[in-house]
Amino acid sequence: MEVSIVRQRLLQTIDRAKRSAADRRTRSDEASRLYAGFLDRTAVPLVRQVAGILKAEGLAYTVFTPAGSVRLMSDRSAEDFIEIGLDTTGAEPRVMGHTSRRRGQRVLEHEQPIGVAVADLTEDDLLEFLLKELEPFVER
Repeated sequence: MEVSIVRQRLLQTIDRAKRSAADRRTRSDEASRLYAGFLDRTAVPLVRQVAGILKAEGLAYTVFTPAGSVRLMSDRSAEDFIEIGLDTTGAEPRVMGHTSRRRGQRVLEHEQPIGVAVADLTEDDLLEFLLKELEPFVER
């Protein structure tokens, strides 16, 4: 293959990758801005409500708010928690739920997206996620 053809295609690929990265950064910045508002106005207050209700029912959970996320953690085990955070590593930024449960000597962890897009995420989406993920913790 001629060097000029290889060079031209390589330069097109570099240009496409730079445009794609700039678009991804723009989407991530917008999602971060939207997520910060959602976290402050919706997620943290809702998780605190859930923790308060759990405590009233005799289940001790504490809410932590590390930078950019909110975590509902069992007072019995640091490995038992549900955390909500923003993942900007993929093509589209997503609000992710990370759940960790201790079962005997094993720690089971999984992550899943909450809702479809950061801009469309509702309080109901978050509550549904929390209730589903809390089931194994409260069935004991």
